[in-house]
Amino acid sequence: MSKIKQVPVLYIVIPCYNEEEVLPVTSGVFLKKVRDLVSSKKISDDSRILFVNDGSRDATWKIITELADQDGHFLGISQSRNRGHQNAVLAGLMEAKDQCDITISIDCDGQDDINAMDKMVDEYLSGCEIVYGVRSKRDKDTIFKRATAESFYKVMNFMGAEVVFNHADYRLVSSRVLQEFQNFKEVNIFLRGMMPLVGFRSTSVYYERAERIAGESHYPLRKMLALACDGITSLSIKPIRMITSLGLLVAVLSFIGIIWAVAGNLTGATVSGWASIICIVCFVGGIQLLCIGVIGEYIGKIYMETKARPRYIISERTYEKEGRQ
Repeated sequence: MSKIKQVPVLYIVIPCYNEEEVLPVTSGVFLKKVRDLVSSKKISDDSRILFVNDGSRDATWKIITELADQDGHFLGISQSRNRGHQNAVLAGLMEAKDQCDITISIDCDGQDDINAMDKMVDEYLSGCEIVYGVRSKRDKDTIFKRATAESFYKVMNFMGAEVVFNHADYRLVSSRVLQEFQNFKEVNIFLRGMMPLVGFRSTSVYYERAERIAGESHYPLRKMLALACDGITSLSIKPIRMITSLGLLVAVLSFIGIIWAVAGNLTGATVSGWASIICIVCFVGGIQLLCIGVIGEYIGKIYMETKARPRYIISERTYEKEGRQ
C-alpha cells in the first residue's frame, strides 16, 4: 500500500523562446490551473509557475517580469543567451528542484492539455515519481507531420534510445528524481531519453493536443531531425555497431569479388571494362564517407563533453536569491 504523501509544492517549468504573442494568453491559463489545484487541495499554495526565458529576441522577458510583479505565483529566470529548448527545461528543473516536491514541464504554446496535470498529480500522490504526458492521437496533424513525428519515435527506439512513444517534454518529475538526475553531467542532453534512465516508478497520462494558440512553431522538420540525431548519438552506440556490421558485409562481398576476379583471370574469361570498376569504387567510397561521418558525429560529441562547458547560464531572476544556492 502506498504511503500517503503531504500536499506537495508544485513548480510548473515553462521554457519560452520568442513567445510574446502567446505568453499573455497562456500565463492566465497556467495561473488558473494552479489556483484550481490549490483549491482542490492537491497542491500547496506555495506552488509556483517558473518561466525560463531562453535568450528571446522579442519582449518575452519583459512580459515575464511584469507577470512576476503582478502575482507572486509567477517566477522567471533568463538565460544569458539562447541555448536550446532542452537546456532551457533543464535550467528550470534544476532551479526548482530544491524549492518544491514536484515539477511539471510544459511548453508555453498552450497545445498540451493543461487539465492532464490533475491526473499527473494524482499519480504522484499514488506513488509514481515520474509521470509522462503522452499524446493519445495525432488526427489534428497533417499527414506529413504525423508521419515524420511517429517515424521520429520509431527510429529513436530502433537506434537504441529508450523513449516513450508520442511523449515530448510534458511530464511530472519529483524532486527526489531530480536530485538523482543532477548527477547526469553530460553536455549533450536529450531529456525524454534520459529520464527513463534514472529509474523510479513511472506511468503515463494520455491527452489530446490542441492547435497552437498564437505564434509559430519552433520545431520544424529541420530541428526535429537535429533533435533525433542528438538523441541517438547521446544515448546509443548502435549506429557504430551498424557500421561494424556494414563493414563486415562489404568485406565479405569484396572477398567474394576477389575470388571471382582471380578465377576469371586463371580461366582467361576476364573482360576489360571500366563500368564495373567505377561502380565498385563509388560504392565503397560512399560507404566509407558515410561511416566516417557517423564516427565524426560521435567524436564531435566526445569533444564537446571533454570541454565540460556549462549547459546553461542564468543571467537574471525575477526574485532574490539570498540564502539560496
